[in-house]
Amino acid sequence: METLDLKVSIKECSIVYPSQETQKKCLFLTNIDQILNFSVETLHFFPPHNHFPPHVVIEKIKATFSKLLVPYHFLAGRLKLSHENGRLEIDCNGAGAGFVVASSDVSLDEIGDLVYPNPAFQHLVSKYLDVFEPDDQPLVIVQVTSFKCGGFAVGFSMNHTTLDGLSFKMFLDNFAALADNKPLAVTPCHDRRLLAARSPPRVTFPHHELLKLHAPLPASPDSSNISVFKDTPQDLDFKIFKLTAADIATLKLKAQPATGSGDEGHVGKKTRVSGFNVVTAHVWRCKALSFDTENNPERSSTMLYAVNIRSRLVPPLPMSYCGNAVLTVYATAKCKELENEPFSSVVEMVAEAAERMTDEYVRSAIDWGELYKGYPNGEFLVSSWWRLGFAEVEYPWGKPRYSCPVVCHRKEIILLFPDMKESGKNNGVNVLVALPKKEMEKFQALFKEFMA
Repeated sequence: METLDLKVSIKECSIVYPSQETQKKCLFLTNIDQILNFSVETLHFFPPHNHFPPHVVIEKIKATFSKLLVPYHFLAGRLKLSHENGRLEIDCNGAGAGFVVASSDVSLDEIGDLVYPNPAFQHLVSKYLDVFEPDDQPLVIVQVTSFKCGGFAVGFSMNHTTLDGLSFKMFLDNFAALADNKPLAVTPCHDRRLLAARSPPRVTFPHHELLKLHAPLPASPDSSNISVFKDTPQDLDFKIFKLTAADIATLKLKAQPATGSGDEGHVGKKTRVSGFNVVTAHVWRCKALSFDTENNPERSSTMLYAVNIRSRLVPPLPMSYCGNAVLTVYATAKCKELENEPFSSVVEMVAEAAERMTDEYVRSAIDWGELYKGYPNGEFLVSSWWRLGFAEVEYPWGKPRYSCPVVCHRKEIILLFPDMKESGKNNGVNVLVALPKKEMEKFQALFKEFMA
């Protein structure tokens, strides 16, 4: 698909401060937060609205953002390195966030399929602003881009140390509420010490999903963290594989044991056959078996995905917890098992990965991060934006036509994100895959074969 030039021009860059005085302090960052010092960009496209032309929306969003920086005071702060303990923390100094106004000479209809990960979408977010000094860049930048049709896009560039996907959804709900002159939808809980390591740390499990680093962590907050999943210089093909609700129902049927035993909706007696589990199992088979050009059946494949730990702790974290409350889980199997075992067995391995994440396992993983510096370790990661619900947020100007991440094409990361045409709980999913040409051809053939 040919990349469309969005013809974006920047009209204004400014600093947004909290609308009232906020407490100056340092915010503790957990061992989960520490390794997430990179930005995540999301886009939210809105069709034209009679009562909210672009100039009205821009002023409304800027004023709302300023108000929201009061309960989210740390987003107006700066990441810094503590000289006392060598840890990253957020200096809640009220230095402000970034705000960019831009325009595009194309219409939403001219862009076409918003689901397609268009590289030009990177012009709809701002990662760096000249109005700030190089060592004083904000933790969040909002860019509002108006299209010639009257529609607009809101792009967020946010340092991942600040929020995970669920926290960001709560942030958007609160943004929509304040924009509609309503109270906060959820009062965020900022007590990140709820996920602090124990004293002394106790690692009680072997954490095969984590890789120790022999090199020290970067010495400054603006250094890019070393990552197991880094950009690769090789040429990659990328494709979107669409699975409809009917396709997912078919995979769930395939996941039932051949004997037909067990309760409906479960593999055997324990494993829940969820949409996520069957899609991830299907993707794992295809990825693992397309990875190895020598077709070595004894090769082991390790798949990773993130799990929300809020409800897995004892006592559970508040659902309003604001920060990163996800940990990586893993499943490992030999290629011959992924190819020859029943699909139900692969689904069970995917499900068991999350079942491993008990309260003690979570605490052990956090303590591991206190003792060792490291990162998730596997062949690839499934990153799911599927049911975060960004497109379900109701703003005064309506729901987004589509919400999506601004993606970097990496062969080690497979993205799951919602389909534009299927909304609601039982919706379809788009699987974004980036692979070298030969691997992609094999992946595509396997994807079709295993669905048959």
